[in-house]
Parts: sequence; structure tokens; C-alpha cells
Amino acid sequence: MSAFISESAIVSPTAKIGADCHIGPYSIIGDDVVLADGVYLESHVVIDGHTEIGEETRIFPFVSIGQAPQDLKYKGEPTVTEIGSRNHIREFVSIHRGTVGGGGVTKVGDDNLLMAQSHVAHDCIVGNETTLANGVALAGHSEVGDKVYIGGYTGIHQFCKVGRECFIGAYSMASKDVMPYSIIQGNHAKCFGANSVGLKRSGYSRETLKYLRRAFHFLLSSKLNTSQAIEQIREEITGCDEVDILIDFIERSERGVVK
Repeated sequence: MSAFISESAIVSPTAKIGADCHIGPYSIIGDDVVLADGVYLESHVVIDGHTEIGEETRIFPFVSIGQAPQDLKYKGEPTVTEIGSRNHIREFVSIHRGTVGGGGVTKVGDDNLLMAQSHVAHDCIVGNETTLANGVALAGHSEVGDKVYIGGYTGIHQFCKVGRECFIGAYSMASKDVMPYSIIQGNHAKCFGANSVGLKRSGYSRETLKYLRRAFHFLLSSKLNTSQAIEQIREEITGCDEVDILIDFIERSERGVVK
């Protein structure tokens, strides 16, 4: 009863609306939508399908969430969209529901900023505290880790994985997996080493930064291939969790990594 619903909004009687929600003018809320407490829809927001929006998420005008995926194999199956808490989803963002063949869920975590016109396709997974700048496009089945920054008008190829706390420069195209803690730029993207500025701002120690820079030196600047570089890193660098995460990411990659 504490929710505000504009007279011009269309809200299904079967939708679940939490306390202190605000549903602005001309918004449309579908049958199977769940809005947690404190969700704020500015105006002209369309939310459909089996979609859940976490508490205190703010959604700006002309956003579309939970619509059918842009996949010709999709035949109307009841797949899901899950949006976490305290996200800021800016104008003209689109987030599509999952597909049966891709696991059935499109998921965005907590405390993210999705800037205007960015797109999260079917079956994508986005972590926490991540920024997608204006016009970023995540193709289907791609995954983005925590505390990632993706610059404007960048494209992430389908099935690609973007590791945690990396920085991707604007107008880039990533067709391979992006290593955690790295900085990449270009079309097609190239890796330029550790994301030193971002990691300093996140409070990483000088020792950790030194180890990561050394690891990226072996991966990018030596004459070693990737397997040889990993072997060298294991021999020289021990006791650094971040380097272990980096090696594990590379070894698990199915598409290869941006180098």
C-alpha cells in the first residue's frame, strides 16, 4: 500500500510490488514481474516476463527489461531475468531474458551502473560493482566479473568471459576472454598489462601490484608462449591470490585470452 503507481502506468494485478516502490508515468509492468522494496521507475519503463528487480534499484526512462531474446531459436519458453539490488539502469538500456539453450537466466548482480543505451543480451551474467558505459553491448552468453569497467561503445563477443577488475577502453572489440586485472583497448582488442590505476584505487598493496605486473610481463612481453609463461609465473611468484586467480582464469578459458 506504500507504493506509488502513476495513474498512467499499466501494472498487472498479478505482479508483486514491494513497499516504497515508485512506478512512474506510462510504465508497463507484466504479469510475472517482482519488484522488491524501494525500486524506483522514473517513467516509460517496460518490464515483462519472469523478471525480478532487487531492492532500491533505480531505472530511468525508456528502459526495457525481460523482453524476449533476440534469438531466432527462442519459442516463448518461460525463461528468467534477475536484476540485483541498488543498480542504476540509465536511459534506453535493454536487458533480455534467457534462453533454454543458454541456461534460462540473464542475471545482473548488485551495485552496478548501466549507462544509457547499453545492452545485456540473453543468458549474460554480470557481477557486482561493474560499470557498462554508454552503448556497451554484451552479446549472448557472455560473462562479466566484479568491479569491471567497460568503456563506451565496446562490444563483447558471445560466450566471452571478462575477468574481475579489468578495464576495457572505449570503442573496443573483445572476441576472446579478457584476463582479470588487465587493461585492454582496440578493435580487435590488445592487452597492455595490469590495470594498475584501477587496482590502486581499489586498495591493492604495492606487493600485489608488483606481482601482477611481473605476471603480465611474462604473459605479454617475454618470448614465452602462454603455457611457458604460466610455468615461469608459478616458479617465480608464490603466495599471491590475485596471480593464482589470473592463472586459473587463463587455464579455464575455452576461447583463449586477449594478449
